[in-house]
Amino acid sequence: MTKRIFFLSSLLAGAGAIFTGCGPEEGEASKRYAFITNGVAEFWTIAEAGANKAGSDLGVEVSVLMPGSLSDQKNMIEDAITRGIDGVAVSPIDSENQTDMLNRVAAVTRLITHDSDAPDSDRLAYIGMDNYTAGRMCGALVKEALPEGGEVMILIGRMEQDNSRKRRQGVIDELLDRPDDSSRFDPPGEAIKGEKFTVLGTLTDGFDLTKAKANAEDAISRYPEIDAMVGLFAYNPPAILQALEQAGKLNTIKVVAFDEDAQTLAGIQSGTVHGTVVQNPYEYGYQSVRLLNDLASGDGSVLAEGDFIAIPGRQIRKDNVDAFWADLKEKTGKE
Repeated sequence: MTKRIFFLSSLLAGAGAIFTGCGPEEGEASKRYAFITNGVAEFWTIAEAGANKAGSDLGVEVSVLMPGSLSDQKNMIEDAITRGIDGVAVSPIDSENQTDMLNRVAAVTRLITHDSDAPDSDRLAYIGMDNYTAGRMCGALVKEALPEGGEVMILIGRMEQDNSRKRRQGVIDELLDRPDDSSRFDPPGEAIKGEKFTVLGTLTDGFDLTKAKANAEDAISRYPEIDAMVGLFAYNPPAILQALEQAGKLNTIKVVAFDEDAQTLAGIQSGTVHGTVVQNPYEYGYQSVRLLNDLASGDGSVLAEGDFIAIPGRQIRKDNVDAFWADLKEKTGKE
């Protein structure tokens, strides 16, 4: 049985419930798990589909919770613990400042992270990609789009998340041809100049879609000679495309994306987006529920090879976008 709950920053309220899956055997209580995201976005709708499918396949109850803010996420986690949930999978919004809270969760139930890790916490495992490597893959797409180099602006939701920092740093290090070092961190602020590329800056929006578009508009206005814009959260590339269309600069300024928003994939098909690095949010949802259920059943062998369960990213360009999108639609049941 699965159910989906949205929490918005202005109103902590559950909205909508979807129940699927086979129930437990007669007399046996169904296991209950919470899959908590770090925001509300199409990316997480895809993850929800995977979590729901796992709930159906395994005959367990899954609550998919989508917060609108850090405080929302904290309330969701605390509510899950109060309800005596059998396991929590969470994508921490601010891993460093949430460590103590996450450790309290881990002390009373099974805790794993997905999408964005909290490596200093007592979580049992992390399901996701190596975001630093994924960032370098994104940087490689920028190099393809601008073989002679150029000026690049990075747009992203938050810098507090572990995945955000590593993803952004991977892009910068690839553009500057630096050796791998996932612990490196270039603070946002002044432009970072390399031999061929200049990273003009990093604009954050706090998961505010209106601000995301405003940031793109500001970059176009402030830097009329800008060559490329890189959107590192799922909603950033569509916001960039809207700003470019209004400014009459589609196909003039290159766009490189992250994640598989429908507008991003359509942009790759039309040529307004050079390419995107996709995760696999469907598998994040599915494998998170599967792992929690294995752990709740006492199967510790699932972590025999370590606490990082890698689901690698992929580069999507015009030559493979049609096949990728068709597979995505099939998994999510969307036409």
